Amino acid sequence: MTGPMSKGKCSFCNATFSKAAMTRHLKSCKQRKTASEKSAQNQNLQKAKSFHLVAEGRYLREYWMHLMVPSAATLEDLDNFLRGMWLECCGHLSAFTIEERTYSISPMREYNERSMAVALGRILRPGMKVYHEYDFGTTTELVLRVMSELGSGSRGKSIQLMARNEPPLIVCESCGKVATQVCTECISSGEGWLCDECALEHECGEEMLLPVVNSPRVGMCAYGG
Repeated sequence: MTGPMSKGKCSFCNATFSKAAMTRHLKSCKQRKTASEKSAQNQNLQKAKSFHLVAEGRYLREYWMHLMVPSAATLEDLDNFLRGMWLECCGHLSAFTIEERTYSISPMREYNERSMAVALGRILRPGMKVYHEYDFGTTTELVLRVMSELGSGSRGKSIQLMARNEPPLIVCESCGKVATQVCTECISSGEGWLCDECALEHECGEEMLLPVVNSPRVGMCAYGG
């Protein structure tokens, strides 16, 4: 489906790095440091803290993002960001699992679920892994790693995208051109990646096709990016 190496672009300097090198780059990126210092000075935010999170597909690790998340932001804020960037298609339910505790968008007391209305500064710490699920029918699973706690950031709740993977190279299974559509029926068996021309002849029909998008939810439910 994809090439051997996942690469992404830094949102601050637009330089491209491999997935493994991006974390190291963000620590030393001069443009990122300048932007953070200027934001702190302009808004008097020197004492505000934030987290450096890396989100990726749990089973599709070629899809990833580096995020700067204010400690004042809630799990609900983070859930909304993930929905907007990667997941939202039909208003499905979602939940985080953190140290065997479940935080749900619609918590059920009988299952000991907790609300997402909790500040990240109260529950996260460096080194922690957070699991996220969207849609409990056709589920997209993510893993978020807390890389570090940063000394400065926004006192608000705005989440900043620091880097994101570039679209994986996926080729048409019929002719080898770049795939632009995927069959929601065939994708479960790892097939169904098609270019526009070959999609016209696909046996499952046009109604089963979705666009190929840069998201771990590609080809699932009605997600179109």
